[in-house]
Amino acid sequence: MRTYLSAACSAVLVVLLAVLVPVGALSAWVDLEIDNTDRYVDAVAPLADDPDVRNTVADLITDGAMRQIDAGPLQGAARNFLHQAVLSFTTTDAFRDAWTTANRTAHEAVTAALDGSTGEAVTIDLAPVTEQVKRNLEENGVPFADRVPVQHTDITLISADRADQLRQTFRLLRGGSVWPAVATVLLAVLAVAGAWARGGGPGHRRSPTAALAALAWTGLGFALGALVLRAVVAVARGRVLSEVPGDETAGAAAVYDALTGSLRTTAWTVLAVGLVVAVVGAVLVRRRSRSGGGKTRGPGVDMR
Repeated sequence: MRTYLSAACSAVLVVLLAVLVPVGALSAWVDLEIDNTDRYVDAVAPLADDPDVRNTVADLITDGAMRQIDAGPLQGAARNFLHQAVLSFTTTDAFRDAWTTANRTAHEAVTAALDGSTGEAVTIDLAPVTEQVKRNLEENGVPFADRVPVQHTDITLISADRADQLRQTFRLLRGGSVWPAVATVLLAVLAVAGAWARGGGPGHRRSPTAALAALAWTGLGFALGALVLRAVVAVARGRVLSEVPGDETAGAAAVYDALTGSLRTTAWTVLAVGLVVAVVGAVLVRRRSRSGGGKTRGPGVDMR
């Protein structure tokens, strides 16, 4: 009976950690990065040098301009010329500054859309970039530059339908803030401390072996939670990008990957640490068992 209860407690611990680790990481991510303007901008600012983002920006601005330009039989040539001019501009420091400005302005709109009413897509408005592009092209005497419209040209990050599905989740994560992550750490500490204090049973001395067994199962729980987190990020990426317009998918994917980069790093770090802790804990339990330092026959079998 005691063996069964020990195994049951170990399984419960692993399951709880496998759930709390991704929830805690996602809640902290929303609170510390998505809701923080400076960290949001720091995450996406380097995308000014990303080829997919530059091509997406050039395509969107060129398409918007060509709707206002009638070059007759030279329409195709005019479009290619203008596209190359815009693409060339995206390699400059002026574009990097404009991209940062656009994203700083967009951050408020992004957070509002994720917390707003239905029917609102999550987008980045390229108007600040377009304005800088137009000024640069006019200064360099590019034909038709004065016809480039400075208007709301958006990169869609999350479609309206998908945003509607995600809003409630974001609200819950925002409400959780960093507390689920704190609860995860506390659970791990309490599990090990509780095993240490009660592992020897009533009337017996404290059990380092039980604590090591609990540590091993805690590490396994963290590792499984990290895998769940990585899977959630990957699945969400596929679903979000599946509803983004085809000509904007590459740019949206680059932005998504930049914003979730910290989550992927967290997942791999927690996975590595969890596996190391699990293996070290299991090895130490086995060594103590063989040397007679504890009555436990293996981690999670009889946590005494």
